[in-house]
Amino acid sequence: MRLLITGGCGFIGSAVIRHLIRATDHTVVNVDVMTYAASEDALEEALDSDRHTLVRADIADTAAMKAAFETHQPDAVMHLAAESHVDRSIDGPADFMRTNIMGTFSLLEAARAYYAGLTGERRANFRFHHVSTDEVFGALEANDPPFVETTPYDPRSPYSSSKAASDHLVRAWFHTYGLPAFVSNTTNNYGIWQFPEKLIPLVLLNALEGKPLPVYGDGSNQRDWLFVEDHAVALVKVLEQGVPGETYCIGARQPRSNLQVVHAICAELDRRLPDPEGPRSRLIRFVTDRPGHDFRYEIDPSLAEAAIGWTAEHDFERGLARTIDWYLSHRDWWEAIRGGRYTGQRLGTAA
Repeated sequence: MRLLITGGCGFIGSAVIRHLIRATDHTVVNVDVMTYAASEDALEEALDSDRHTLVRADIADTAAMKAAFETHQPDAVMHLAAESHVDRSIDGPADFMRTNIMGTFSLLEAARAYYAGLTGERRANFRFHHVSTDEVFGALEANDPPFVETTPYDPRSPYSSSKAASDHLVRAWFHTYGLPAFVSNTTNNYGIWQFPEKLIPLVLLNALEGKPLPVYGDGSNQRDWLFVEDHAVALVKVLEQGVPGETYCIGARQPRSNLQVVHAICAELDRRLPDPEGPRSRLIRFVTDRPGHDFRYEIDPSLAEAAIGWTAEHDFERGLARTIDWYLSHRDWWEAIRGGRYTGQRLGTAA
């Protein structure tokens, strides 16, 4: 298939593209506006593959999206482009509304116009896969059952509200216009090439540099952690096997509290690079909790596992070890980001 993937230079999108180029015969048209968190480096060998084309365009630009469909004639869409950092959404929600809501609307309209012109087998096989988050379901208490596909929506932050709106738009375009679309919701991803504003890389790099390790509240907030490469495999399986109108909750069954995650990072780093000053857990600092901080997210992936024949390969310990090893061997990339010298282009070729 020829796949149009939005946000393909982002953390999850680049993992999907690397997997597609390495493990399938699909061709990729990568639409990315290249915001601060995008990285051509993260595409690795896919960037120079003859089965990958990078289109620099904004998903909120309807004319540009229609042109992308007309020019590249995709067989399916994987929509991953999104603003996704909760703290940023609290400080500045406008970008989240524009990209996550209006961008999804723009992409849906372009896809609808394109789909209307398809015929025969190409029309029958066309799919629109919208990738979303478990945060749209709200917060769980300690003893609540995990989220499933039928959990009612209850978003709490500007980020999760914008993603909930985009999910509803996709389902509306399926029911109203017959666009063959489906949604997948996932839990917290971590792994290689993650921009160092998220919890695991932030804590890891701060610990390496001997800086404080900030933990919101008392650190008891819980998340279900999914290694990004496992998620990439699942997303491609959903695209290939998903049924229009359905929802697929993708998780790894690896819940940890934030404090457990921080202690695990410190222990793994101490084992590799002992600090003469002592265990890095000494750097943990409890800070004022952020507004509307959901207590717990966790997914029951049973339906998705059965539907697509997938389970996560990495447990948290193995995935974290791979992640730490990767950051230790890719200092040039994250040091450029931490030093404010990174533009999202390939290192060594940035303007």
